[in-house]
Amino acid sequence: MLTENFYGILKIMKIVVKLLVNSLAVAITAYLLQAGVTIDSFFTAVVVAVVLGVINTFIKPIIILLTLPINLITLGLFTFVINGLFILLVSSVVAGFDVRNFWWAVLFGIVLAIINSVLNMFSK
Repeated sequence: MLTENFYGILKIMKIVVKLLVNSLAVAITAYLLQAGVTIDSFFTAVVVAVVLGVINTFIKPIIILLTLPINLITLGLFTFVINGLFILLVSSVVAGFDVRNFWWAVLFGIVLAIINSVLNMFSK
């Protein structure tokens, strides 16, 4: 009984740490790309991380499957377009998170992936 509660708490802690790391990555990326991406607060970064996580979990696999032919033709580069469009969608949904245009959204996605992977190396 006690070990089940411990593993449940451990799972929740891992989710919280992952959320904080992703939020920190969003905040760092927005700071690095100040000319094209603005974020109001760290709480906004948390909301952006949650919304991006939900979109990447539920919507992105369906979109990738539907755009598979063009993705194959472009050797996967169309995925950058999809990521940029999702970031623009998050920008229009989350108040306090503004992306200037599509190219800033694509650049935000690339830099966010790099920073996220570096931060995840340290959080394990």
